[in-house]
Amino acid sequence: MIVTRAVVPSLFTVLNVFCGFMSIINASQGQIELAAWFIVLAAMFDSLDGVMARITRSSSQFGVELDSLADVVSFGAAPSLLVYQASFSQLGNVGIALSSLPLIFGAIRLARFNVQLVGFEKDHFKGLPVPIQAITLCAFLLQYYTEGHGLRGWSENALIPLVIVLSLLMVSRVRYVTLPKFSRKDLRSHPWRAIAFSVALALIVISSGRYLFPILLAFVSYGIVRSTIQWIQRLVSPENGLEEESEVSSIDI
Repeated sequence: MIVTRAVVPSLFTVLNVFCGFMSIINASQGQIELAAWFIVLAAMFDSLDGVMARITRSSSQFGVELDSLADVVSFGAAPSLLVYQASFSQLGNVGIALSSLPLIFGAIRLARFNVQLVGFEKDHFKGLPVPIQAITLCAFLLQYYTEGHGLRGWSENALIPLVIVLSLLMVSRVRYVTLPKFSRKDLRSHPWRAIAFSVALALIVISSGRYLFPILLAFVSYGIVRSTIQWIQRLVSPENGLEEESEVSSIDI
């Protein structure tokens, strides 16, 4: 058996799906916080497999397909079961339907991504990335869920619209920027993106994770506001809107 450099990013993808499986096990046993942390850990491995693919120059269609299959488990099935066990199990059939949204819309989002993928380098995503949706739900539960008490007050009611909005954003046309690659070319092209990411990461570390949900919520909201402004601009000046759309059509995925 010949081990190639393409195996390296695939190992991180395997760790991603393993963490998703561990999240499912812990959620089924009522260990909500531990299950949420496993999804966050899966997202870290998911980002690292892309980094390793660039370092080893081993990006491939196989890696894309494997990554999507892993993401369905870690950021679709795992968060669906997580929100069901944390709160929605009390709502009966309605709770089952609500809990299925991250899985269903996440699978649709990933299928659309694979079909529309052109090349392996991208500058924007069309629709909220599936890992961001999952981490946002986990950050919400880690901040407001208490073992033995669950969600209380406004947080219990807020989880329903949060799940619905995040799920719909995954299959929307709202554009979201990719994480900075910190390469020389990327730093020259998007310096503010790298600065914003570094500041956000520092705040999360300094606050011991307390700012994770507000920062993710700000990122999600920024995409909505940005797309809304661009939509209004296209209504006011259709020619400029068409020109702008043509400029990003090749990288909008």
